[in-house]
Amino acid sequence: MDLPSAPAPIDPALDLEAEILRLKRERNAVILAHYYQDSEIQDLADHLGDSLQLAQAARATDADVIVFCGVHFMAETAKILNPQRTVLLPDLEAGCSLANGCPAERFAAWKARYPGSTVISYINCSAAVKALSDVICTSSNAEKIVRSIPEDQTILFAPDKNLGRWLIRKTGRDMVLWPGSCVVHETFSLRKLVQLIERHPQAEVIAHPECEDHLLERAAFIGSTSALLKYTQTSASDTFIVLTEAGIIHQMEKASPHKTFVPAPPDGNCNCNECPYMRLNSLEKLYLCLRDRTPVIEMDESLRLAALRPIERMLELSR
Repeated sequence: MDLPSAPAPIDPALDLEAEILRLKRERNAVILAHYYQDSEIQDLADHLGDSLQLAQAARATDADVIVFCGVHFMAETAKILNPQRTVLLPDLEAGCSLANGCPAERFAAWKARYPGSTVISYINCSAAVKALSDVICTSSNAEKIVRSIPEDQTILFAPDKNLGRWLIRKTGRDMVLWPGSCVVHETFSLRKLVQLIERHPQAEVIAHPECEDHLLERAAFIGSTSALLKYTQTSASDTFIVLTEAGIIHQMEKASPHKTFVPAPPDGNCNCNECPYMRLNSLEKLYLCLRDRTPVIEMDESLRLAALRPIERMLELSR
């Protein structure tokens, strides 16, 4: 079997940012980037946002090529919504611990144990799991979608147990939870958070609902990535301890340069508050995928159509 050839090397004299913009024009491409990408990629993006905002941008685009600077399930979602367009992901290895921990065959067996239930799946899952779901949600719209389900229906929620527990508290709805979690949001240390609070007594703690309960209990505000960004702009506080992936701090500092943002530390001496999958993408890989038009996201049409239905339901409920 022939192995794929390595991409041609990059000329070190190239101005990568200028070349990316040139190739984007030539390819009629649009760059979508998540808030958890490196700051240099965020600054090049045509659309920057959280999972819901990027899904909406993907559906609305008229570009021929979508370059998704995020992780694999996000690029899959763009392909599901845009079968006629080329969707590129700078690094195919940019996965997600939540999606990896919820394989479709195990999910199908779990679902079969609760016949007649309504299945809400967090967007951080594979196309195959989406195809087995009734409706998709993001952290931005999850509460609204849970509340839209009639109270006499049993809800199965996957794959993030921490988001699910937070939704149970917010809505009062009992749900059966898949036992998954995000590798980043599970690493934050309560001990180190308490130490940070002691050093910054005037700071507000803000947290993503993928965090564990004992951390959320310390938060003045809990919300999606975009909600956290908005909150820092409207809050009277001038210092924030941020309990989510540290990439969002770049946008917080741009929007509120007079405020201070302190990333919450993980339980260890690693950079575990940075998503290892999101950070696989780089400026060099973004340039290469535009230059070589690869890696391409491809999908079986029957799977795409099955996964499209719950995504469309989410987008309809999110209007």
